[in-house]
Amino acid sequence: MFHIVLVEPEIPPNTGNIARLCLATGSVLHLVEPLGFSIDDRSLKRAGLDYWAEVEVRVWPSLTALFEAIGSLPRRFFLTTKASVPYWDQRFQPGDYLFFGRETRGLPESLLHAHPDQCLTIPMERESTRSLNLATAVGIVLYEGVRQNRVNGA
Repeated sequence: MFHIVLVEPEIPPNTGNIARLCLATGSVLHLVEPLGFSIDDRSLKRAGLDYWAEVEVRVWPSLTALFEAIGSLPRRFFLTTKASVPYWDQRFQPGDYLFFGRETRGLPESLLHAHPDQCLTIPMERESTRSLNLATAVGIVLYEGVRQNRVNGA
């Protein structure tokens, strides 16, 4: 349904939980290297439970390689705390690519500057909250896309 792109993820349980979300929604998980862990890592498999092999996972050596492979046709959205447009203002479509950055630094500034009209945020009440957990953020935005595209209220 959607494409979830994790750019240089660092924490195995987050990636495992996101893989579970992708499996539950029929979404593809894209991992952009370098990864902060091995995909064979025990904690990743523990977080992803016993169905990691069922998740459609694509690993990319770089963002450039991913962009070259997908071309310019699919819509792309970049989730960041540095944007002002809330994710719920976007009408998501099946096939959209949703990009999320590493846990400690987010997406590269150069990427955000190159795509300012495609940057979205998850609003937070308190400015003292720097960011949400990566898996939580993916779940919020992914399920908004699922909700918007449900057929006949199903």
